[in-house]
Amino acid sequence: MTKTPNETSDWGYEVLRRAIDAAGVSLWKWNVETDDFAMDDRGYRLWEVSPGPELTFEHLSAKIHPADRDRVSEAFEAARATIGPYEIDFRTKMGPHVRWISARGQGNDAGIVDGEVTGIFLDITDRKQAEEGNELLAGEMSHRVKNLLAIASSLTRITSRSSSSIEDMTKQLMNRLTALDRAHDLVRPFPGEAPPTALLGDIFTVLLAPYDDEDEDMGRIRVSVPRMGVGQNTATALALVVHELATNSVKYGSLSAEGTVDVSGAMAGDDLEICWAEKGGPDVASPPDMKGFGSSMVRKTIERQLGGAVSYEWSRGGVVVTMLINGAQVSR
Repeated sequence: MTKTPNETSDWGYEVLRRAIDAAGVSLWKWNVETDDFAMDDRGYRLWEVSPGPELTFEHLSAKIHPADRDRVSEAFEAARATIGPYEIDFRTKMGPHVRWISARGQGNDAGIVDGEVTGIFLDITDRKQAEEGNELLAGEMSHRVKNLLAIASSLTRITSRSSSSIEDMTKQLMNRLTALDRAHDLVRPFPGEAPPTALLGDIFTVLLAPYDDEDEDMGRIRVSVPRMGVGQNTATALALVVHELATNSVKYGSLSAEGTVDVSGAMAGDDLEICWAEKGGPDVASPPDMKGFGSSMVRKTIERQLGGAVSYEWSRGGVVVTMLINGAQVSR
């Protein structure tokens, strides 16, 4: 049976509408002369606004993230003079929520009717978050590889100072590398194999074992923390922090020379306070720049994952790092 023109039009509209809904696309039109802006229902939900004659491009722009607002305004103006399709990705900020949106259309006012240009919005938040996660992972992997190379070199140097023969050095170095392998497993648990609840003291003992001198009576690393269990999330987060502090000490601090590291801990009310104190390291002329990947990782881990705070106090021969961990987070 042949469809009538109206039936064909209605069928085509229905298919188009279903395709748009399946793709998560929202439609918009903008009157470049009056600045009036209109969208379909999905667009209004995406921007958290109500339809009405008072909605303008300027009003909508107020919901764009302040860091992107000027760029987006300039990009839209430039797109009108650009021949061919355009794509503008930007963030919106509604209260504490940040969302990524992609605006797409045809430049050079192609298809303009009565002063109105049209286009689509796509919610690309999930894609952007995945990209940011991949970038963070790539940066962390690069950072870790460089640190492992530096650690291997430093462990060889540390071992050579206390070895009496090539055989003795080989044995000590193998022991240190084996301990480093155990420490790495604690920092990087295998997917799906979360570490069990661990004792606070064991975290420091396992992670710092590769850097201590076996032949010293007292050792160069001393740990005195409360005997308490910590949950798997806290154990993993704290292991990352301790590994970073140890790596920095081996590369630049007291463990790069013949100094010592004292780790102490105590309860500060309901919270756990841990103090990492280095002595006898190379002279510190001035506090170093704390904007690198490792320093940022330590701060973000303590603040965001452990709900606490971290501070640094520099002296001529070392540093004291004080870490406060939210008591409610310790068992998680």
